[in-house]
Formats: sequence, structure tokens, C-alpha cells
Amino acid sequence: MPPGTGDAQISIGQRLTLSGAVIISTPQDVALIDARRGANMFRKINVPLLGIVENMSHYECPACGYKEHIFGEEGALRTAEAMKMDVLGQVPLQLAIRETSDAGTPIVAHQPDSASAQAYQRISTLIYDKLQQLPTQLQPPLLGRPSGVT
Repeated sequence: MPPGTGDAQISIGQRLTLSGAVIISTPQDVALIDARRGANMFRKINVPLLGIVENMSHYECPACGYKEHIFGEEGALRTAEAMKMDVLGQVPLQLAIRETSDAGTPIVAHQPDSASAQAYQRISTLIYDKLQQLPTQLQPPLLGRPSGVT
């Protein structure tokens, strides 16, 4: 769902049986306000929180490897700790993610061995495992493990 806790998000959460929610946020304070609000909304309507993903956690220069925390450092991790949520992973800000997505081929398919693709794979595995631990009535009808997961 898009950010926020408006009527649309609350209605969807109340009318559908949601197996769980994953909160995604950049590490910057203003984005984390919405992330906390969304997490609290899901808790109020009894949707299990599977965890939080820190998107655009840092930029790594492809030429020299220097890491820059453009949106702040580990904000989603601090939020997860304060809200007693699991951290599912951190996804870097990387040009290849945007380019492959715009081209219609996700980075996990185009560059499966890249650090970004590996981050997405770890996150999807954690989500899958968490969904399998839920009570049977909340488990989605998955046919198998996510692609590339062992």
C-alpha cells in the first residue's frame, strides 16, 4: 500500500484477510514518521507485522566503494528496535536497481549475484519464513519458496 494511514489503507486492512505487513522506509526521520504510523495502524487492526526494510540505506560509489548515507544512517533499524519489530534488511540506493526496474527486469533477474539482488533475496526469504510461522488461517497460498531461495 502507499504510505499513510488514511481511509483507503484502513478499509483494505479491515476488509481483507492480510497475512502480514512489511513496513518499508528510507532511513530519514520524516519518512520514518509515516512508517511508524503505518506500523501502528496495522497493529490496531491486528495485522501481523513481519518487519521493516530500510530502502535506500546508503549509496556506494561504484568507482571507489565509498559509502554515503544520503538519507541518514540506520533510522529504520532504530525504529525497529523502538517498536519491537524485526529488521528484514537494508537495500542500497543503486543506479542498477532503477535501470533494471525501468527496463522491466528486476535486479534479481538481471544481476542475481549483485549485492542488491542478494539483499532482496535475503529479505524475501525472511518474509517467506515468517509467513510460514503464522497460524494456518493467515498463511497465504504459496506454492513454494521464493525463486532462488534455498
